[in-house]
Amino acid sequence: MSRLPAQQRRSQLLDHAGVLFAKVGYARTTTAELAKAAGVTEPIIYRHFDSKRDLFIALIDRSSERTIATWEKHLSGAKDPAERLLRLLGDNPMVTKSGRDDYRVLLQAITEVDDEGIEAAIKRHMDNLHAFISKEIKLAQEEHKVTGRFSADVIAWLLIHIGMGYGVVAAMGYGDHGADSQGIHPQDVVARILVGRAAEKA
Repeated sequence: MSRLPAQQRRSQLLDHAGVLFAKVGYARTTTAELAKAAGVTEPIIYRHFDSKRDLFIALIDRSSERTIATWEKHLSGAKDPAERLLRLLGDNPMVTKSGRDDYRVLLQAITEVDDEGIEAAIKRHMDNLHAFISKEIKLAQEEHKVTGRFSADVIAWLLIHIGMGYGVVAAMGYGDHGADSQGIHPQDVVARILVGRAAEKA
């Protein structure tokens, strides 16, 4: 077992925990299994996290940080706020290879854990994503690319609701997610409603 700098070891433990939690769930995962998966001893885990619960919370917090970092990277270079929103619509972390495990962990936390600390972490996660999306919508509204009839906050929540639903359907393995006979996808409809003709040009 090689010695790693503390931050690198912590990140490694979170990586392995994310895969294991996504596979077997929070309740059925033990610290012994986490240690085995990471190739370390249990005391190493407790050197970085007070408990399995604290590790789980850290994983939820990290998932929102990673999602926002990915969005910022993918949105850079967009020519205007409308294009940024279109890119954002096509970048659902729940269905990407890099984000899938993180969000399976999040869904499991919602369905199998009744814990105030974990619930608070989920709320932080959702609030962080909402703040990012809301900011993008406000920028588009200021340039009249998106309707100002509804607040950016409520539109952002609407997109989160749609994105979460899409992600759950993806987790069920439902193929094309409901594209019609003409190949029009629900995402196309959301884009058209949100940014109008800019979606067609894209």
